[in-house]
Amino acid sequence: MLITFCGVRGSTPAPGADYVRYGGNTSCVAVAHAPGAAPVLALDAGTGLASLTGLLGGAAFAGTILLSHLHWDHSLGLPFFRAGDRDDARVTLLVPEQEAARDGVGGPSGAGEAGAAERLLGQVMSPPFFPIRPGELRGSWEFGTISPGQHKAEGFTVEAREIPHKGGRTLGYRVSDGRAVLAYVTDHCPTSLGPGPDGLGAYHEAAVELARGADLLIHDAQLTAEEIPAEAAWGHAAAEYAVGLAARAGARRVALFHHKPSRTDEQLDAIGRRFAAGPLPVLVAAEGLSVEL
Repeated sequence: MLITFCGVRGSTPAPGADYVRYGGNTSCVAVAHAPGAAPVLALDAGTGLASLTGLLGGAAFAGTILLSHLHWDHSLGLPFFRAGDRDDARVTLLVPEQEAARDGVGGPSGAGEAGAAERLLGQVMSPPFFPIRPGELRGSWEFGTISPGQHKAEGFTVEAREIPHKGGRTLGYRVSDGRAVLAYVTDHCPTSLGPGPDGLGAYHEAAVELARGADLLIHDAQLTAEEIPAEAAWGHAAAEYAVGLAARAGARRVALFHHKPSRTDEQLDAIGRRFAAGPLPVLVAAEGLSVEL
């Protein structure tokens, strides 16, 4: 399995000279079955999704996009995904089923899943906010919803679990090809379930099970431990929590992800140095970085 970080920033893109080495695009991770193979799975569709086009060597995207949730920094890359917006593209796009569906915003699961997902996306991707609607993207696009449980996608087994965040249902994913395991837990607010043993948030069952024994845990690290008292209520986790979760779950490596938009390259370097001497390999995710599992 080959993992490529296409966008690693949280909340909003971060342009400018201070953000060049780690990148300023928002959340998107591409997954291929092997080095040299085309990515067939994308985790989230922030502005980094546009970078996935360059990984395809001029080919159209044929695969699945899984959104962890519907916030702008995880979805607004969709209409700018050139490899997916062409006549020969084949895209399945799955969004977390929302509680609001019961109130008519999304619609029931089953026959109405496609309409539910398309309507949810269309709340921000439609006139007057945007020139086209999701259904006007070129190629073969299928829209659907995904709920907690085990699923199959593009030759991978995907376990989805609900993760505490703010403002809409959020899912974490565990992706396996039978040989390697990737855990993807972004936009995670563990302090909403209590302070936990170190004041950084609870090490709760859903997060631990997703990360258990994973070859790589990609985790929300928008904050640092020092920022938790003032900023945890915004819905994010600290880098120290991400490393602690990986250690408790027996993950082999952890990638700090969803960087604060104001966090400069030098500041991210400093965060990486905090964990350089620890027993667990920790990498600070950077746009364009690939990791083979």
